[in-house]
Amino acid sequence: MSEAQVVTLRDVAVAAGVSVSTVSRVLDERVRPSRSATAEKVRKIADELGYRRNVFASSLRRGETGTIGALVPRLADTVMALMFEAIERTARSRGYFAVVATCGDDPDEEREATERLLDRGVDGLILATARLDDALPASLRARDIRHALVLRTDGVSPSSLGDDVAGGYFAVRHLVDLGHRDIAVITGPSFTSSAQDRLAGARRALTETGSPLPDDRVLSTGYGVEAGVTAGHELLEAKTRPTAIFAANDNLALGVITAATKRGLIVGQDLSVVGYNDIPLAAQLPVPLSSVRVPFDQIAASAVDQLLTHAPAGQLRRFLPSLIPRASTALPR
Repeated sequence: MSEAQVVTLRDVAVAAGVSVSTVSRVLDERVRPSRSATAEKVRKIADELGYRRNVFASSLRRGETGTIGALVPRLADTVMALMFEAIERTARSRGYFAVVATCGDDPDEEREATERLLDRGVDGLILATARLDDALPASLRARDIRHALVLRTDGVSPSSLGDDVAGGYFAVRHLVDLGHRDIAVITGPSFTSSAQDRLAGARRALTETGSPLPDDRVLSTGYGVEAGVTAGHELLEAKTRPTAIFAANDNLALGVITAATKRGLIVGQDLSVVGYNDIPLAAQLPVPLSSVRVPFDQIAASAVDQLLTHAPAGQLRRFLPSLIPRASTALPR
């Protein structure tokens, strides 16, 4: 067969001695691959003939483009990059292609980015940007646009996320069990469900000790490293500094560590620090960071399935995180 000639399903079917429908079923990437002798033969012949599935044509027959749009605040944030990679892997395993757009934390930019993705014909959207007061998910529901929220929830649209209340509890309970009582918490933006839930879990852990979390030991800020540096300095400059800090993501924890180091404090000795998400860098720091590990792959797979099945409003799936203790936490001095 010449290089210019396109190999079709019929060509593969004739060479394999099976029906076109059998070839189509065997080569459909959206279904679990069969290991039967016939399927193995079809795949072998398809490879030998140089068959390449026309995803665009098959998608048009289904009235779809085979593309999923993902919206994240920024890819410079390791958590968001990890989340998109997990979404892309899951989408690929379902026979779809994932594309990403960024929008910062601005609601207007979020809407514009969403419309750009929709203009390009995506079959649905996965949003890692949801605010508790966000009008965008409500707009998508009103227009019957398939979507799912990931890592955060607005409490209504289909959502897949970690159990942030449990994660906040695990982080502070770990500090409590080490003997800490004067614990401060740095949360993310108060408009996110993740920040509110992680704080709620932290409060529960301290309430169990009979020492509720004082308001002056709670700071709400952004999720970036710089925000962690600023919050760390504020807490450590207090007349009585806390013996331990729970930072509601690893970027904030890195900022706290930077602030502590500038003040001559040794993390893991003078100050205990717990982060959240367990990004790859956490284990590689000079003083490895204790952190709450989030099951990104499970969350991504769930969100993609919610999207593809057009899950109903109100469907909320939470996945349990786990605490990974390392050298950044120790007994109080």
